Amino acid sequence: MNRLFALWGTTVGKKVAMAATGIILILFLVSHMISNVLIFRNPEHLDSYAAWLRSLGPALWIARGGLLAAVVVHVIAAYQLTLLARRARPVAYARHEYQVATYASRTMRWGGLLLLVFIIFHILHFTTGTFHPDFRPGEVGRNVVIGFQVTPVAVFYVVVMLFLGLHLSHGIWSAFQTFGLNHPSYNRSRRLLAWGLAILVAGGLATIPAAAILGYLK
Repeated sequence: MNRLFALWGTTVGKKVAMAATGIILILFLVSHMISNVLIFRNPEHLDSYAAWLRSLGPALWIARGGLLAAVVVHVIAAYQLTLLARRARPVAYARHEYQVATYASRTMRWGGLLLLVFIIFHILHFTTGTFHPDFRPGEVGRNVVIGFQVTPVAVFYVVVMLFLGLHLSHGIWSAFQTFGLNHPSYNRSRRLLAWGLAILVAGGLATIPAAAILGYLK
């Protein structure tokens, strides 16, 4: 335990924590996307899937607790790494010239903050129903369809999914690098995998509110 705390106190330890928790969250997002696109077959499929999750009982709450812990560790590590970077250079550059950094890497911090706000809104929207116009417990498919009939909300979801894609693409790339999987011979494959997963997950999730905006989700 002392070694873990000692590792956490280093920059490398925080990056490893971010990479490890990031992988956990990516696996959740993949499963979340696959289950949610069932709505295009029939909204009631989401009801059945949600009922199956509830049937897991304590295991579901353990999984939720694990996801919450992963989010908390991920956010804290990101915040502390940002503080360390600022302390290392207290005086900002007079002029920025980006040579290698991509747009995805430059938006990681602000994009991460947006995603954190979105997670809170998403829970209040579809889990508790606090921000939902006509929430009915247990009717997940119907709640999604009705919730996205509010166009500004659907647009907000689509915009956030764009930032999620950018966040995932750079996060997956960085995770490989953190774990030492960084070599010119397979960097191209690593980049393709990062962007492929980002487009698959963010794009798949974005199709649902986009379909509602276009009038195809009813």
